[in-house]
Amino acid sequence: MILITAGLLLWSAAHFWKRLAPDQRAGFGEKGKGIVALASVAAIVLMVIGYRGADGTFYWGRSTALVGINNLLMLFAFYLFASSGAKTRVTKLIRHPQLTAVVVWCVAHLLVNGDSPSFLLFGGLGVWAIAEMILINRAEGPKEAYHAVPIKKEVTAVIATLVVFSVVSAIHLWLGYNPFG
Repeated sequence: MILITAGLLLWSAAHFWKRLAPDQRAGFGEKGKGIVALASVAAIVLMVIGYRGADGTFYWGRSTALVGINNLLMLFAFYLFASSGAKTRVTKLIRHPQLTAVVVWCVAHLLVNGDSPSFLLFGGLGVWAIAEMILINRAEGPKEAYHAVPIKKEVTAVIATLVVFSVVSAIHLWLGYNPFG
């Protein structure tokens, strides 16, 4: 669990850097993006290795109902992520669709992984995403005016959602984790 914690701390530090020390981050210019990217990759590696090797208390497991709810939430999370790039209508209601997608992803995974390493990993990432939204809102102020969205962008977001969901499901199956129960 130490590696999960180290990964979460590295991930959070890399992503909070722009909000908590904007002048220092700006001073690095384009090199700062590389530092954040490198730190993010290292954090993911630490979290994955830590999670795969972690032992902890088990509280609940997967059930047919929870797997179904998980998959619906994952479709919604992927749609939110795709919507942020396409600036679809849902972005009119949700200011931070990518970070909201992370929170939805965390909740979905906690539904089917009821053990202490999952609480640390998914709960920690969920807390990070919520904290990031708060910091962004404080830094940027009120939300900007909404723009019209062509139906083509909505269709693109839905297609992207289905493609990414299929790819991620295939990866889970390849790794030995059946996402369909």
